[in-house]
Amino acid sequence: MVATMAEETKRPSRDIPIGLIGSMSIITLIYCLMSLTLTMMQKYTEIDVNAPYTVVFDKIGMKWAKYLVSVIALKGMTTSLLVGSLGQARYTTQIARAHMIPPWFAVVHPKTRTPINATLLVTILSAVIAFFSSLDVLSSVFSFSTLFIFMLMAVALLVRRYYVVDITPKQGLYKFLACLIIIGASSIGLAVIWNMNKHSWVGYCVCGVIWFGATMAMQLLQKQRTPKVWEVPLVPWLPSLSIAMNIFLIGSLGYQAFLRFFICSAVMLLYYVFVGVHATYDVAHHEVEERMVEEGKETNNQASL
Repeated sequence: MVATMAEETKRPSRDIPIGLIGSMSIITLIYCLMSLTLTMMQKYTEIDVNAPYTVVFDKIGMKWAKYLVSVIALKGMTTSLLVGSLGQARYTTQIARAHMIPPWFAVVHPKTRTPINATLLVTILSAVIAFFSSLDVLSSVFSFSTLFIFMLMAVALLVRRYYVVDITPKQGLYKFLACLIIIGASSIGLAVIWNMNKHSWVGYCVCGVIWFGATMAMQLLQKQRTPKVWEVPLVPWLPSLSIAMNIFLIGSLGYQAFLRFFICSAVMLLYYVFVGVHATYDVAHHEVEERMVEEGKETNNQASL
């Protein structure tokens, strides 16, 4: 959600990386410390997956602590909901600016300078969906969507570094696509072997070697674009690892998550084809016309001077 606040920060190139790296580092450290504490109090195979801390404190005789944990957990979930609404409203604002949904949702409040209509839309719609939906259905769809988006972000990073229209030679493009496909295929193979419950170390090693070789081959390709301000380190290794990890986690969600995700994606794709494409084209065409008019005015002013 920090990344969605770029428009509202004073120095995005400095503040956003600090916010991302700092918040994720603190969250990861606290998460690991909590997991360590839990496994020191109870054997990991006996942990209650629905309420691990509440149950374990009750078992060791600290009944007062389980109520404290419940209150803090409720506070944490409330905070997560508010942060989710905060970030998602910024996404919705950008979608509305492209006219894929009514531009009324891109209106910014004159006093607070925040997207009030988009925030109300996200909050009310989320509450309605949560009220009439089952938690297992929502969790499977959202988990699949989140992991899929993370994987696409890693792919987009690689595409942006190694491919530029009308600059990258066709041979270089074919090599890049081959490496990318092999990375994805080896990641899928790893997920399939894991879900078959055979745990074949030979299969794991083969998939790992193939992934390593494809990433190494991509490392040897010439990069077509270099970031000017700040960049993601260890490219292509870090994005390639992200692709493998996200595909592996997607493979553990079960066939129902796949079915629900593809149905939702098909509906959204149809909406984009029949509504979004025309709306975004009209907006882009209008922006080009406005830019040409402004350039014409500047040219006339310079000529008159």
